[in-house]
Amino acid sequence: MSPFVSGFIISNHPSSLHKNDKKLFFFYINFLKLLFQVKEVCYINLMNNFMEDNIMNFLSIFDVIGPNMIGPSSSHTAGACAIGLLARKMLAQEVKKVTFTLYGSFSKTYHGHGTDRALLGGILGFSTDDERIRDAFELAKEWGVEYEFIIDEETVMNHPNTADIDLIGTEGHTLSIRGESIGGGKIRIARINNIDVEFTGEYSTLIVQQIDKPGVVAHITQCLAEENVNIAFMRLFREDKGAKAYTVVESDEQIPAAVLDQIKTNQHVTELMLVQM
Repeated sequence: MSPFVSGFIISNHPSSLHKNDKKLFFFYINFLKLLFQVKEVCYINLMNNFMEDNIMNFLSIFDVIGPNMIGPSSSHTAGACAIGLLARKMLAQEVKKVTFTLYGSFSKTYHGHGTDRALLGGILGFSTDDERIRDAFELAKEWGVEYEFIIDEETVMNHPNTADIDLIGTEGHTLSIRGESIGGGKIRIARINNIDVEFTGEYSTLIVQQIDKPGVVAHITQCLAEENVNIAFMRLFREDKGAKAYTVVESDEQIPAAVLDQIKTNQHVTELMLVQM
């Protein structure tokens, strides 16, 4: 289990970096790796970024070490669990059946690293540090959740830690998503129902399925403004002009459920998903 370290910020403003600072930074990161037995390579990416001129203003030590979790790897367990949990929240009903298709390193190490249990644990509603993840297979059977794992070692994905999740809910609703575990327990949703999208689940997220017609996005923003919702990020993803599309709205505050009824009044809105942070 990776430890959680808070309250430590590494400043890496370019004007403050000197040769000795870089040496100290390398020493400290290596020391932390040895001390906490970190098994992720994300700290290497951090050091590479540190050496470039165009670097972020700061990085927390949380981004280097990763979250509290059950399992040996934040990418293969914490990230996998987070993908499953977000998929469950998007479905918004109990899961009857789930099919996982694993690609890249997920397809090669899924059993040994516990990725299979972590994905299923997320579908069952477990957070990354829930000790019940290790019993996910048994609990799924006990709770009547059917599951299947399909291993695809041939298809090359944009990210090596990728999983497709196909869900069938107890009320008949279906959902297909593609999730990527990008390191340190962080994830990215890259596809919904065969349409490429991009969001992280770190914010309260409203996902509007619609027909790509003029005025729909304006209608969504007006409804959110009337409920005094501050939009952090908003993007439109579409299949083709005039075809099925998704508007993804992320907010750093809770999105009132009442806004869903207002958005539904537009004839071109076909489905809504709301995931609160």
